[in-house]
Amino acid sequence: MKTILHKAETRGHQDHGWLEANHSFSFANYYHPERMHFGVIRVLNDDVIAPGKGFGMHPHDNMEIISIPLEGALQHKDNMGNEATIKQGDIQVMSAGTGVFHSEFNAKQDTSVKLLQIWLYPNQKDVQPRYGQLTINQELMQNKFAQILSPNLDDEGVWIYQNAWFHLGHFSARKDISYQLKNPKNGVYAFILEGEVTIENQKLSKRDALGLWETPQIQISTGSHSKILLLEVPMTH
Repeated sequence: MKTILHKAETRGHQDHGWLEANHSFSFANYYHPERMHFGVIRVLNDDVIAPGKGFGMHPHDNMEIISIPLEGALQHKDNMGNEATIKQGDIQVMSAGTGVFHSEFNAKQDTSVKLLQIWLYPNQKDVQPRYGQLTINQELMQNKFAQILSPNLDDEGVWIYQNAWFHLGHFSARKDISYQLKNPKNGVYAFILEGEVTIENQKLSKRDALGLWETPQIQISTGSHSKILLLEVPMTH
């Protein structure tokens, strides 16, 4: 088993006034040659957007883009004709493919929105752009991991053009869990949203991350009131 530890305070940080961003990997004005990606994960941004502010129309192509609001609501528009609001408890996916333009704004005028935006390299290039959105059943992730993303159209969660699986768990009590990788050639990037967690004897706190690969399973000990996002992804792109 190989591992890489990314402590919360080692992330890139940018404060633009209307946007406070933390970058797990090189992004925009943050560049770190050893923090370019983890497998096919190219971007993991932990953003706070001020009331009524956001990103105007901008382009993407050949990237799988996943947004997970943690607090508040985000207003989405794109040139495919989609207009939607995603809120805490939802997951949104865009396959940018041959090219898409979209905008993202805080849907509220009085509270900030906190969200994760994750970009994965796709396993197919130049696909027809597509949009998907789903409300996650919160009961499914109480003291266990719920699958929220997969490569399969008819599987649990949203689907993308990549052999990746995301799981999210909210734990109110201490619990020992063995996570079995869907594909043992994949790796897992574990991102701690809340609380204290131990993964393979590595103690982790809020917004810490641990990447693990060359193992068919990982051992996780949750703390009380902890939230964990597991990103299982191919290690080559």
